[in-house]
Amino acid sequence: MIRIERVGKSFDGGRTFVVDDLSLHVREGEIVVLLGESGCGKTTTLKMINRLVEPTRGDIFVEGESVLRGDPVRLRRRIGYVFQGVGLFPHMTIAENVGSVPRLLGWDRGRIRRRVGELLEMVGLPVEEYAGRLPRALSGGQRQRVGLARALAAEPRVMLMDEPLGALDPVTRDALQGELQSLQRRLGLTVVLVTHDMTEALLMGDRIAVMQGGRIVRLGSAHEVMSDPRDAYAERLMAMPKRQADAVEAIARGGEGG
Repeated sequence: MIRIERVGKSFDGGRTFVVDDLSLHVREGEIVVLLGESGCGKTTTLKMINRLVEPTRGDIFVEGESVLRGDPVRLRRRIGYVFQGVGLFPHMTIAENVGSVPRLLGWDRGRIRRRVGELLEMVGLPVEEYAGRLPRALSGGQRQRVGLARALAAEPRVMLMDEPLGALDPVTRDALQGELQSLQRRLGLTVVLVTHDMTEALLMGDRIAVMQGGRIVRLGSAHEVMSDPRDAYAERLMAMPKRQADAVEAIARGGEGG
């Protein structure tokens, strides 16, 4: 569904590369997580898929077509994009926000209205209660749900997610992680998800691409990456959720003893 072929990105005329000779194939219907610390190139890689950032070299294919050979605006309208902070239009109602891309695509009003209603129900925001509200009247978790609905509005097959749950409290984030996985499976979406949260990567990713210095240093399933990191940096990252799990287990044992 997505093929990234030896892609590089430099912002200084080729002296340094924030993404360097990166190749990655994403199969249809899977969630691939780009995992790494700030500055490793994961968000730049994500944004090159829909040409919010133009590659310096290499090529990227979505559904067999090079993204570099078409209109970038049309490309972005067929790829869902969800990011931290959502970016809803503050002067538009929730229904208008969700219907914004279908309006740009020239859908008729009836089709837009049906699609908005379907999506708001899908993300747990009943139309009667939420369609007419403005974004400022919603909680952070509700705004993130609206952002997800807006990204799904034009029926994309590919979704790009850049730290979509990073600003949420742990309880809301855990709930939305499960709902995102359920939606992804139901709709058959191909998802590339950027995160620096190891636990989120392990929970949500069919495969995890650990990035350092603009390159992928380990790629595999959660089990493969955890059991056989093969790289010192990947090993350090994978040790963190294990330490967290051990700490939780130790607290539980202490409670039982008390």
